[in-house]
Parts: sequence; C-alpha cells; structure tokens
Amino acid sequence: MALNKPYLDVPGTTIFDADQSRKGYWLNQFCMSLMKAENRERFKANERAYLDEWAMTEEQKKAVLARDLNWCISLGGNIYFLAKIGATDGKSFQQMAGSMTGMSEDEYRDMMIKGGRSVEGNRYIGEKK
Repeated sequence: MALNKPYLDVPGTTIFDADQSRKGYWLNQFCMSLMKAENRERFKANERAYLDEWAMTEEQKKAVLARDLNWCISLGGNIYFLAKIGATDGKSFQQMAGSMTGMSEDEYRDMMIKGGRSVEGNRYIGEKK
C-alpha cells in the first residue's frame, strides 16, 4: 500500500524520507566510513576500488566520482552524510552548498547573509498561495 506523500511535490526539493533512506543506505554508509582517517586515505588512493567495496548502485558510484551532490541526493544520499565526501576533499560545507546551487562560495555566502533564498517557488505545487 503506497502512502500519500503530498510533501514530495515541493519544486526543486528532494525530501529525505524513509524511501530515500532505504534507497541511499549503502551510499550513506560509504560516506560515514570516511570518518576514519584510514578509510579516507584508501578512498583517495583509489576511489573506484574503494567504492566497489560497497553495495552501492553503479549510478551512485558514478555520482560520487563526479562529486555531483545533487545527483547523490536524488539517489538517496543525505546531505549530512555526503558532507563527509566534501570534508575528504578539503571542502567546507559552504563550498559544497554553493556548488549545489550553481553559485560560487562567495555568492552563496552573500545570499545566506542576506537571509537566504526567496520562499517564492518553494511551496507545494498543489498549495494555494
């Protein structure tokens, strides 16, 4: 029995719910493995070989290799776990968030200082304004 999920129609937003969690389980477990220095070193030494040790889909592995965080999120990645990839690459969360929005780090920082994105367009498609 499918659940009614009206929250899934927020434009431009992937909602991390139980279904996404199941889909991204191994992707997120891989990310958490990067909390250990020895795993970060193994990953940096041969990214593909390290990824092949995990029961991730081929598409998830390609998304990680491309460092395409939006793609990773669509495949079940949770941004708080995905941040471990950025940290392994020496990137701040701000740099990662900027890359996800198509902005430079400075543009992203300036937008957030000014109060963030406009709420326009961030409503449910079926929601009345």
